[in-house]
Amino acid sequence: MTAPLGKDLVALEPLSADQIRMILDTAEPFKEVSERSIKKVPALRGKTIVNLFFEASTRTRISFEFAEKRLSADTVNVASQGSSVSKGETLVDTARNLEAMRIDMVVIRHQASGAAKFLGERIRSNVINAGDGKHEHPTQGLLDLLTLRDRFGRIEGLKVAICGDVLHSRVARSNIWGLLKLGAEVAVCGPPTLLPKGLADLGVQVMHHIEDAIGWADALNVLRLQLERMEGGFVPSLREYNRIFGVTRERLERAPRDLVIMHPGPMNRGVEIDSDVADGPHSVILPQVTNGVAVRMAVLYLLAGGSPDWGSQATDDR
Repeated sequence: MTAPLGKDLVALEPLSADQIRMILDTAEPFKEVSERSIKKVPALRGKTIVNLFFEASTRTRISFEFAEKRLSADTVNVASQGSSVSKGETLVDTARNLEAMRIDMVVIRHQASGAAKFLGERIRSNVINAGDGKHEHPTQGLLDLLTLRDRFGRIEGLKVAICGDVLHSRVARSNIWGLLKLGAEVAVCGPPTLLPKGLADLGVQVMHHIEDAIGWADALNVLRLQLERMEGGFVPSLREYNRIFGVTRERLERAPRDLVIMHPGPMNRGVEIDSDVADGPHSVILPQVTNGVAVRMAVLYLLAGGSPDWGSQATDDR
């Protein structure tokens, strides 16, 4: 049986709107699994999944682990530190050695753009991109879409502003592709030094004042400054960035409508977002985390060849 998503999930750019909607629809009944007293279904029993993380991660790695265990899969975690990778072994050698142990799936996070696609073309196992360089982070984009759909009941016609360090953000790229494919209007906002060239060619509005984005949008997806990827010169100082681009309660109070506030985490509180906004009534940051597990369960299940109508059988798996 051919999986409805194909062999791998490395990006949202090549997916159709129907495929994206299918993942979101499949995630809905998986949300209910996490609310049960016994948070498990046997959908991937007997499957072995390797989490291959070449970059530090807490939220994404733990979210995938929860998703895998709730589907009853066997999981193995491999970090680059302390593994053969730190001794010079190549990515493909590592994956092929793992595959020789008869694994079924690899979840990979890597600092190089294109690493997930490169790996997927060279091994038989399913590959899921958990973030590759500045390219994409597809499951984060999907969980953001699910969170917006939960809040508004739709994606089509929404105005979503992605604010902050777009230049270094793989989350921004996945969000842009997913939102545009589902019919949303998208704007990006940030200092010129943190906005990549060519965004307008995608059909995305470009704004340089946070007040303009707040006045235009239904939802703000606030991105952190990725200081670890900067070599200096992108912003004068963190205090200055907060003064000019920070999402503050005072700025939101002047908005023409109540905005939904999103953030992929981890947050630099007091820099791109103030604590009273992150913890305020319009924030959906914690629902994003909850939806992340359901979305990743859906992706794992669909790549394994599962039927998109799993929800109609969900009660049988209690």
